[in-house]
Amino acid sequence: MSILKVENLTKRYPGVVALDNVNFEIGPGEIRGLIGENGAGKSTIIKSIAGAIPFDEGRLIIDGREYTSIAPTEAIQRGISVIYQEFNLIPSMTVAENIFLGERIGGRFRVDFREMNRRAEEIFSRFGVEIDPGAQVGSLSTAQMQLVEIAKAISKDVKVLFMDEPSASLSVSETEVMFEIVRALKKDGLAIVYVSHRLEELFELCDSVTVMRDGHTIETRKIEALDRPGLIRLMVGRELNETYPERSPASAEVVLELKNVYGNGDVGISLQLHKGEILGLGGLVGCGRTELAKMIYGAVPIDKGEMLLFGQPVHLTSPADAIEKGIGLIPEDRKTEGVFIDFPIDWNVVIQCLRKISGKGVVNISAMDEISKRYISEMNIATPSAHQLVKNLSGGNQQKVVVAKVLATQTKVIIFDEPTRGIDVGAKQEIYRLMNDLTKQGISILMISSDMEELLGMSDRIVVLNEGAVAGELTKAEFSQIAVMELASSH
Repeated sequence: MSILKVENLTKRYPGVVALDNVNFEIGPGEIRGLIGENGAGKSTIIKSIAGAIPFDEGRLIIDGREYTSIAPTEAIQRGISVIYQEFNLIPSMTVAENIFLGERIGGRFRVDFREMNRRAEEIFSRFGVEIDPGAQVGSLSTAQMQLVEIAKAISKDVKVLFMDEPSASLSVSETEVMFEIVRALKKDGLAIVYVSHRLEELFELCDSVTVMRDGHTIETRKIEALDRPGLIRLMVGRELNETYPERSPASAEVVLELKNVYGNGDVGISLQLHKGEILGLGGLVGCGRTELAKMIYGAVPIDKGEMLLFGQPVHLTSPADAIEKGIGLIPEDRKTEGVFIDFPIDWNVVIQCLRKISGKGVVNISAMDEISKRYISEMNIATPSAHQLVKNLSGGNQQKVVVAKVLATQTKVIIFDEPTRGIDVGAKQEIYRLMNDLTKQGISILMISSDMEELLGMSDRIVVLNEGAVAGELTKAEFSQIAVMELASSH
């Protein structure tokens, strides 16, 4: 018996059919994986079911009731709840206030905060989680915020819970805690739709998987009837034989060097990046990798020590300085730090080199058009036009826009901070090939990655950080997951 059924759902945008006669159903007590490449339609179908965007054709059947359109409030009343990849929490409010936001708890003219806190405690204790209901959400860790999102979702009379990339920012141990909660919800009879690019999670958690491609539902199978290669084949519609491109040896020429640099912790950091090299930067979450990247990019000051670029000392006071000297950054959070999400592709591509294509305060539109079209073509950005808003692109194509923006400045050193986080296996292949091509052109890459396979597969050398200090360096011959983890976790 299905609790949610989707029939022939269709959603069109100008120049794009995001959903094309999509069919989907799920029953109570089932965990269904929903997967596909970026742009396959996963987020669109979730938002359509939740009433966040209107669909053009088709119908929903929720607990036996039919809908040809649905508003967000009606979806919530019918038991549809969504935990989006970007947290929908108010940092200045308490945990309990976030969980019960919009609900009346107390009398007509007052809020019963004691009762609100009690109910929040009850939800957390149900799953063996300790979070202070009175704590401000802004003071919580990422993992705790994710648990607050889950508590917020199940505080209603939820029947179908959508979880969009819930483990993207969690460590392995934090993810396992979340898995236990999801399994407990399954036992309580909830239908759970789990979206993840981490295929191993689907095999560990899900009962079945629905694969989407180009706005269509391709197939739904029981998880035991699938293996990883078969799942990838269904997602991309083709064989992906090589996970990581073959690397050519890097030059001996040192492009970037840090000499006993402080500003990231109590210990000086020294490292070298060679021409045409991918230097991996490994370590556990919170070890200081992103902070180091921001120091190199001029966003965080260097307290002591020396940074050399092509053998010459450089003193960066801002990211603008770094860009001027040929250093670019692909940030971890592309939507808030990498692109202007509400602006078109062409403006995003040229935003860091506007001075070069402007005269007397006026932008040369033909030059902007030429540059943006060049990178859209070179990077195979899937878009009907250079004027398409970045927010309408898939995650993989948004990442390509961030890279194009950096390349347009004629950079020589690029810092990739989590280059493939939140993008699908096919888009990952394109990013890997792009990184490989850049190094062949003599561009040097410093790559921060929490994906162990990616770190080992793409790096020429790996420097491991531990509590803000360099714990060790590994050559290609020394690469192994154990070697990285021993350095990352040693005291």
